[in-house]
Amino acid sequence: MTVKQISVFLENKPGKLAAFTKLLSDNGIDIRAINIAEASDFGIIRMIVKDIYNATTLLKDANYICSVTDVLAVEVKDEPGALSSLIAVLGDKDVNVEYMYALTNRIKGVAYMIIRPNDQAKAIAALEGSGMKIVSTEQLF
Repeated sequence: MTVKQISVFLENKPGKLAAFTKLLSDNGIDIRAINIAEASDFGIIRMIVKDIYNATTLLKDANYICSVTDVLAVEVKDEPGALSSLIAVLGDKDVNVEYMYALTNRIKGVAYMIIRPNDQAKAIAALEGSGMKIVSTEQLF
């Protein structure tokens, strides 16, 4: 089970991020998770939204360069050591994490890690085999 993530290239200039988030807000796009990685001239925004189709259509119509990637959302306990356990499960099966970011949940004691592994099938097998819970987009919202 994977979650669709939108990646957007955004010029690294004052006001660009504000215009981007205003566009999403004005059109009722609910962002559940967001990560921004920057370079000198541009940034890459990675985000999980509830309505992937409407969000990507809106962004493309507004001339943003974006793509959709499958990532994993893994439920972890919101406590010290939970991330280490998750990473150990993947590492033990030779799965590399290309990038990841976290989001909290409305349920006390639960957090989610968004992971982009180098091998999705291997990562899913490792996580499910260890009893870790991979969640869907609907479960994130």
